[in-house]
Amino acid sequence: MYLSAEKKAEIFSKYGKDANDTGNTHGQIALFTYRINHLTEHLKSNRHDFNTERSLVKLVGKRRSLLDYLKKKDILAYRELIKELGIRK
Repeated sequence: MYLSAEKKAEIFSKYGKDANDTGNTHGQIALFTYRINHLTEHLKSNRHDFNTERSLVKLVGKRRSLLDYLKKKDILAYRELIKELGIRK
């Protein structure tokens, strides 16, 4: 599996408060970004995998709504996070 428990804990410890704080907005956005990047690479080699394509679109929408929430709450943290994750806006 591409996302092990250790990798997930690493993402949440880096972007969240700690590894167990899985509800943190920053950690959720970072996790979605990791998953989006993985699915994008998968779709480059499997162009006709439409179920994965639909999952990717849903993930991008979820991440977008979390980014909008973060932008509304704390614009400086939003700008820092998109720069760190390499998300274009």
